[in-house]
Amino acid sequence: MKSRQSGFLLRAWPRAVRRIEDVEYASPGGQPLFADLYIPEIPEGARERPPVIIWLHPGGWIAGDRKTGPDFSRFLAERGFAMVSIDYRLSRQAVFPAALEDVKSAVAWVRSVGEKYGFDADRIGLWGASAGGHLAALASLSDPALGVRAVVDAYGPTDFLKMGPEHRSPKSFESRFLGAPIDTVPELVKRANPVEYATPGAPPFLILHGAEDTDVVCGQSVLLYEALAAAGNDATLCVIEGLGHGFLENDFGERPAGRVRLREARPGLDEFVGDGPPVGYGTVETFFRKWL
Repeated sequence: MKSRQSGFLLRAWPRAVRRIEDVEYASPGGQPLFADLYIPEIPEGARERPPVIIWLHPGGWIAGDRKTGPDFSRFLAERGFAMVSIDYRLSRQAVFPAALEDVKSAVAWVRSVGEKYGFDADRIGLWGASAGGHLAALASLSDPALGVRAVVDAYGPTDFLKMGPEHRSPKSFESRFLGAPIDTVPELVKRANPVEYATPGAPPFLILHGAEDTDVVCGQSVLLYEALAAAGNDATLCVIEGLGHGFLENDFGERPAGRVRLREARPGLDEFVGDGPPVGYGTVETFFRKWL
């Protein structure tokens, strides 16, 4: 996407990608957690090493693993970004804040191995979908010391108490994630809600949501965007008509989709609200290329 205000354009080049699987990055309580790495070939004479994007998978915090996601070689390693896809503890293994702690451990590990794997560990972005989008937002906002430079949140929950009544059930994904019905643990819910941490100085956010999402309604992304914007942060919200939950598949942006309702908040500028260009993996690439 070419931003109305940034004017930033894509730069395209295909790269060979080195894939390194099953690397243990942490072992909380003796449980090994693994990462898969996708490292782009560095052109001869290049002065900079590639930045790193950590992928956080979807699955309601109870399912999925580091293999759950798009083709990381094609998106975005071939385009010059190191991709690191991680496992985190699921709610049937350990409840909140276990998964959040794992994301933070992954960021620290990535920083420690940049020299070993040949990427720039000082330029880290987070990218997550659904439960992974929630964790990406929560980790980056709740712990500024992580130094995450940019976040892409695709259809992640942001305020559990403003979701539908089905999410309040003891068997809901949110209650299982917290280890208790959400109505019974208000302080824990507050700690788990990304909107609670939307303060000045947050990293730039690109938030993507399908207008027809019935699993996590797009109002959840609106809440986060408006909280970030109100605090004076750089944030972009794309609500895509005709799409429901889980649209981050390998043909995202390559099949027809509906109108894009765009909102852009830039510090010191008036908010832009209007129709946006079509979105896809190129939108994600452009965002990370600008900020990483």
